Amino acid sequence: MNNFDKGTVVRTVLLFIALINQALIMFGKPVLPISEDQVTSLADTLYLAFSMVFTLVTTLVAWFKNNYVTSKGQMQKEALQQKGLIK
Repeated sequence: MNNFDKGTVVRTVLLFIALINQALIMFGKPVLPISEDQVTSLADTLYLAFSMVFTLVTTLVAWFKNNYVTSKGQMQKEALQQKGLIK
């Protein structure tokens, strides 16, 4: 069994949540069960802005960080750990 880095798993899960959220917004499916009458245009705009920021931040963090998800990446991680270069 692969020994994935906990940070890699957390970043990947957050990225998938953000992408699923954006896909739901694109197809007009509300993530929260709120009727049209209950949502003001300001609240709707703030929700869309927050969703976009959340998606951008999680995408950038997931892209920027070293994610050892392939077998080659796992070997790189082990070599770095043996040399004391990472935790």
